[in-house]
Amino acid sequence: MKTRMLALLIGALCAVQVSAADWQSEYARLLAQYVTPSGVKYAAWKANAADLQAIQTVVDAIAAQPAASAKGREQLAFYLNAYNAWILHEALARYPTKSVKDPLFTFFTAKRITVTGEKMSFNRLEKEIIRPRFNEPRIHFALNCASRSCPPLRAEPYSAARVEAQLDEQARAYVNDPRGFKASGDAADLSKIFDWYKEDFGGEAGVRAFLAKYRGGKSDFKKVTYQEYDWSLNEAK
Repeated sequence: MKTRMLALLIGALCAVQVSAADWQSEYARLLAQYVTPSGVKYAAWKANAADLQAIQTVVDAIAAQPAASAKGREQLAFYLNAYNAWILHEALARYPTKSVKDPLFTFFTAKRITVTGEKMSFNRLEKEIIRPRFNEPRIHFALNCASRSCPPLRAEPYSAARVEAQLDEQARAYVNDPRGFKASGDAADLSKIFDWYKEDFGGEAGVRAFLAKYRGGKSDFKKVTYQEYDWSLNEAK
């Protein structure tokens, strides 16, 4: 009896592992097919019933994944993928739309997604799980809120093996793009991200150090302003 129970347990664990691999490979396929440098091809995705079902399968697997099934960088990669996959799922559900943001921000504050068995909001996933658990400012350039001013969605999933390099690439690309940094004389016009999440970078001094590191230059600008955030849908142009 014990031998049979052990065999069943091993089989179940293997099934979970296979399922995890399946959703990640399917998610990778969807990103490669629909994510471009200028945005997401929502219209083409919405028109493809099989791929709408595919993103449903992805988020269903994210919802069912055991909470303690990953640790460290593997867990970080999982949560980044969970946030972005659910954003895509919810944006597609509302498409066609000019923006996922509603006047009261309920898109982000309502409990509309499920991750590792817990029904939660996007705000909880980002602000109560990812930010405090990993203490990693670069996550702000990996999470995508389906809006034009967001750092662009990466056309591949995050993985434990490559997440450090991926986060560096995302941060460097964003702060060297006008959406992240605009210079005018001795002034810097920064993304609102650096204002909203200033504490994650270590205050203004930390923001300057971060910009110096990823822009490969000085950060001794005298004046700092913040750009108006463009919440229009990040649809491919």
